Amino acid sequence: MPFKTTDLYDAHLENLQVASPIFRDYGGKMRFHGEIVTLKATDDNTFLKAAFETPGRGKVLVVDAAGSMRCAMMGDVMAALGASNGWEGIVIHGCIRDSVDVAKVDIGVKALATIPRKTVKRNQGVLDIPVHFADVSFCPGHFIYADEDGIIVSQSALI
Repeated sequence: MPFKTTDLYDAHLENLQVASPIFRDYGGKMRFHGEIVTLKATDDNTFLKAAFETPGRGKVLVVDAAGSMRCAMMGDVMAALGASNGWEGIVIHGCIRDSVDVAKVDIGVKALATIPRKTVKRNQGVLDIPVHFADVSFCPGHFIYADEDGIIVSQSALI
């Protein structure tokens, strides 16, 4: 169902959280929404890959990578894996790589920046805990709506 974050905000006002405008769009989908699944991991995408290997229809992965600019949490191969398993999108408080190819994948991607360096696999991360960045608390089971104008979060589904 088509939506605009601006219209959703106007309809629900302060019942929503609005993320600070720190993210850039990288994916093939500019508008995406779904139930939030969270991951806290810095400079290690082991758990991101594991999440994207599971069915993700109607879900958006929100990754708190601590704003790290040291390496990319995701590239084109990982984006394609998420898309192939039905994930609607991903929001990364960190970097991606392979941005030209990520843009060709049918998945929403918002991240802070790009960098060529990949992560080191240390099998570190925590899934399904509340995370906080960009002035928003992202909680598993809440709902996220993202488009060209930004990101909003609601405790319940809006559409």
